[in-house]
Amino acid sequence: MKQRKIGTDNVGAVGLGCMGMSWAYGASDASEAVKVLARSLELGVNHWDTADLYGAGENEKLLATALVGKRDQVFLATKFGNVYDASMTTHQDQVEQKAAWIVDGTPGYARKAMDLSLQRLGVDHLDLYYLHRVDEFVPIEETVGAMADLVKAGKTRFIGLSEASAVTIRRAHKVHPIAAIQSEFSLWTQEYLHDVVPLCAELGIAFVPYSPLGRGFLTGMITSPKDLAEDDWRRMNPRFQGDNFEKNFEIVHLVEEIARRLSVPASEVALAWVLSKGSHICPIPGTKRVRYLEQNAAAADLYLSGDDLAILDNVPLPVGTRYPAQHMSRVNI
Repeated sequence: MKQRKIGTDNVGAVGLGCMGMSWAYGASDASEAVKVLARSLELGVNHWDTADLYGAGENEKLLATALVGKRDQVFLATKFGNVYDASMTTHQDQVEQKAAWIVDGTPGYARKAMDLSLQRLGVDHLDLYYLHRVDEFVPIEETVGAMADLVKAGKTRFIGLSEASAVTIRRAHKVHPIAAIQSEFSLWTQEYLHDVVPLCAELGIAFVPYSPLGRGFLTGMITSPKDLAEDDWRRMNPRFQGDNFEKNFEIVHLVEEIARRLSVPASEVALAWVLSKGSHICPIPGTKRVRYLEQNAAAADLYLSGDDLAILDNVPLPVGTRYPAQHMSRVNI
């Protein structure tokens, strides 16, 4: 596996998003997930990403079983700030107002969430600790200051932010070096291409795209909303609904045309495009299946010609927002 850098560490150019192993995308299979995690290290996919939100801690517990005896082989990242247990938050006003989604970036919550994540993961330190969403009620300087204290305490080696705006990143980076910015980025989510992606290159920050395959849509394996389980979160995603789904499939057709010519899966083409946008970009496609993991890893070696890249750079804009309205209010803050 080719290498890229996060902080001072070299990691596999393609990482592994672990959320779907426990949450959001239909039924989970722990035994298959453990096989994926084991195979990932054989392939050099050593950057594992999770969060306390995923399955209310269950995803971290799953990773703990795979980390036994292998901790030194894994670049381990988790996240805090999206509150899954209202009894833990300091934002009692939001609890009283019965806010549908609470984000807590207070220093006390950062410390509390860190200790719980370490316990669930069965480790004594993280490699990377993210603020999962920026708390609009807490100055980013306060949150990052608390995260910097966690670095000093040896509980994490690096810190990062998720779905932060360019302005917020600059402010945060002045308090303590930010090692990584994790935000959605793919052929159908390019909002950050002209501000955050170049800013990260300027500041020496890794840009970590989540959902680089458009939540599986860009693989071409989902041909109808009916392919999704009834409890699959994507059924609530505007881009997967009704006429939007059909119109967005035009993007997939262009990816598939290139994939057929190169004799590779569409997923490899979509990922290779993401990787082409900067040597500081470290995507973390998620999967629950070994065969898809192997396809994703192969994308690190796929060459796309200038003509291929030109076609992909000009795919149609997607129809529909990337999240429902409530979720969209929590990104790019």
